[in-house]
Amino acid sequence: MLAFTHPDCLLHDPGPGHPECPQRLQVVLDALHAAFPAQLDWRQAPPAKFGELARVHDSALIDQVLATQTEPLRQLDMDTLTSPGSASAAVHAAGAGVAAVDAVMLGKDPLAFCAVRPPGHHATATTAMGFCLFNNIAIAAAYARDRYGLERIAIVDFDVHHGNGTQDIFAADPRVAYYSTHQAGLFPHSGLRRDRGAGNLLNILLPPGSGSFRFRNIWADEMLPAIDDFRPQLLLVSAGFDAHLRDPQADLMLETDDFAWITAELRGLARRHAAGRMVSMLEGGYDLQALAECSVAHVGALLDP
Repeated sequence: MLAFTHPDCLLHDPGPGHPECPQRLQVVLDALHAAFPAQLDWRQAPPAKFGELARVHDSALIDQVLATQTEPLRQLDMDTLTSPGSASAAVHAAGAGVAAVDAVMLGKDPLAFCAVRPPGHHATATTAMGFCLFNNIAIAAAYARDRYGLERIAIVDFDVHHGNGTQDIFAADPRVAYYSTHQAGLFPHSGLRRDRGAGNLLNILLPPGSGSFRFRNIWADEMLPAIDDFRPQLLLVSAGFDAHLRDPQADLMLETDDFAWITAELRGLARRHAAGRMVSMLEGGYDLQALAECSVAHVGALLDP
């Protein structure tokens, strides 16, 4: 299995006490290297090209993120800040998804995990928000659609927060379907069941405290059958682990095994419809211990024969 990362993804530093800290990625890298010393084929993520970013983002946002920064911190919105290393981190995080799509479409290994930051699923076409600068998963999906002519790409998002940016970018494009469960009442207060887009959106809000039973039932009864019916040619995953019971940002109360379970279910769908092709990208997760454990569980389920 392939794994993509880049050391510059550690250079994005939103400031002291910010939840989206460089240590998030470091604990994931350390945990994966310790758990899978020989099973992962690590690749260095290239920087995304301007044209790859511009498929989903306006040039004004790209210029804003990539502008040379000399001050320690620059505030883009209430909780999204950049440092001098953020531009390089952002283009390499986006580039990881593009490189992973190429690898699974052209290579012998159909599976890839992108251990990168900053996360991406809140970034819209025009706005960096919610800790996100560029929408990494959307950039990967648009690249796969245009480069390989795919007609059915599924983006699955089990982050505890709704990926409003991803939904907004593809709401009118039936070639890219978006499936998300997320906790009700949380930022960004979007992702309602009635949102249908071009018939390519399925959102289910889960109440606080839902736990494993409700989460698994919703996926087994509604989400997974819908993805199965869509018959995706490529499966992309926004892998956020902030629904874990230890996470300070939410109260969905999932356990580590739940992330292994949903990953295994999604891998089964990828085998059935997409020749096993599946690219997963790290999103949220703000308790360092839970983040490390869940990343290992996720990747372990991808590796499980």
